[in-house]
Amino acid sequence: MSEENIPEVTDVAVEVAENEESVQINYSEKSLAELADMFMELARNPERMKMNKEAEAIKSAFYKNLAREKAEAGYSDPENTSVPDGAEGTEEGGADAAPEENVRETGVSENPFEEIEKGFKALYNAYRKERAEYNRQQEKEREHNLELKQAVIDDLKVLIEKQEDVNRTFPEFREIQNRWRAIGPVPVQSFRNLNDTYQLYVEQFYDMVKINRELRDLDFRKNLEVKTAFCEQAEKLAESEHIVEAFKELQKLHEQWKEYGPVAKEFRESIWDRFKAATAVINKKYQAYFEGLKEQHAENLAAKTGLCEQVEEIASRENISAPEWNTLSKEIEEIQKQWRTIGFASKKENQKIYDRFRAACDRFFERKRAFYAGYKENINANLEKKIALCEAAEALKGSTDWKKTASQLINLQKQWKEIGTVPRKKSEQLWKRFRAACDEFFNERDKNVKPENDFYGNLKAKQRLVAEIAAYETSADEDANAEAMENFMQRWQEIGFVPFKEKDEIARKYKDALQEKFGDLASKARKGRYAKAPKSEKERLVQKYLKKEQDITTYENNIGFFAMSKNSEPLIRQMQERIEQAKKELKELEQQIRAIDSNAADAE
Repeated sequence: MSEENIPEVTDVAVEVAENEESVQINYSEKSLAELADMFMELARNPERMKMNKEAEAIKSAFYKNLAREKAEAGYSDPENTSVPDGAEGTEEGGADAAPEENVRETGVSENPFEEIEKGFKALYNAYRKERAEYNRQQEKEREHNLELKQAVIDDLKVLIEKQEDVNRTFPEFREIQNRWRAIGPVPVQSFRNLNDTYQLYVEQFYDMVKINRELRDLDFRKNLEVKTAFCEQAEKLAESEHIVEAFKELQKLHEQWKEYGPVAKEFRESIWDRFKAATAVINKKYQAYFEGLKEQHAENLAAKTGLCEQVEEIASRENISAPEWNTLSKEIEEIQKQWRTIGFASKKENQKIYDRFRAACDRFFERKRAFYAGYKENINANLEKKIALCEAAEALKGSTDWKKTASQLINLQKQWKEIGTVPRKKSEQLWKRFRAACDEFFNERDKNVKPENDFYGNLKAKQRLVAEIAAYETSADEDANAEAMENFMQRWQEIGFVPFKEKDEIARKYKDALQEKFGDLASKARKGRYAKAPKSEKERLVQKYLKKEQDITTYENNIGFFAMSKNSEPLIRQMQERIEQAKKELKELEQQIRAIDSNAADAE
């Protein structure tokens, strides 16, 4: 391959290099303050005029984050401060120039985001103006260089056309070469054509002008020395572990190679093959590096996709309790920690997968906030219900209608257990208040007990029965054991009430004694195996009907007591709903009983 056909660095490789640099920092995960600091640091960098891509990336991320945080904070954005994805800024201003914000005449904004935006916009506008001037100067200098190099080519063309003595023309030719090399870059669109024209005339000079062999050989030797040095530099770069930097240096070597003329014919192929071989090694390593980078990006994308799916599954769960919300929040936080340990995905996918992950996390925490908003309302409603129960119990505590009031208080206790959670600070205080009212009534009832209702005597009787159960020795005859257990249970039922504050403890001892002595038999008995069953389906329905009527009477009595309480509205509504439901069930039971009677009449 001739030197005129030196391959250009592939567009794909250059694009990959740009992508490699662009993914070093994910600006979308930075805060507004961090982005402003990064832009300020960039603006102080001596190389800032060459960092336009970084400047535009920071600006784009800043306005995206600003728009999102404004929306989250509930501030309207009439001026549309967000910058569209992929928008390219212009040096002279344009559609994506930093938007102007309206402030009050005093200069103080009611929007907390305006000051940081105002500061950032000032930084960016200063940089944009400086870069626009820089670009104008660069373009002006390139145009000037184009004119200078065109003049050099014109001088070279004139020199070739002279066909004078080589001793006179060769120094002029050398001076023309030095002038050419000293001139800086020209506009990109003119470079290839300009350079090809120059090389053509250089070759024509060597071919058409009969120069002195010694001078030509000296020039060839000098070019060979320079190009040999280029080969050595390229071979050293081929051994470097920093392949991206090596690739960039190789590009510079290729540009310098083109600036020098040919070597002797016998060396042209070998020197070029040597340089080409080193170039091939670097290109191969460079491509392999980015292939590996692509694989790593794919692995990172797969890992981040898995984390997105985990968060999305958690965020879609239904019927989550308050403790579960806290547990799941910790799980989400752990997943977020894992996310931060995973590297970037490809430039094309990285922002998409981050947006997906953020959306899933936001959806979870939005649902959590909504749950606790409703949860607070619920526990406050429960608080009102329990306060109403306390007031109802306090209204009953002075009653001397021992039997009726005891039944009403026991019913209030059942309702207390059915009511859900109340604020933690109030829970213990309310329970003590409710329990105190109940205890006051039952203690007074126990003091005024009649001989036929000897609660303490009943307590002693039940204690003796528990001791008797504990002393009983079981036999191998299961039927005998079952009969003995039935006897104990019957006797327990025949003993009357015990003091209110002792009932739970003696009941527990009784159940423990039965379980320890009779094991499975006791468990089955508690499930109703040995309980007396209704003789027929009709009898069962009648018993259920009577029980439902009794419930309605109790609910109606409770409404009368709740009416005396200031905070009883929730409980009154609850009692009314229960009464309506019970009445519906009564009608259904009545229809079922009539159907049984009708079927029995038809059978006769």
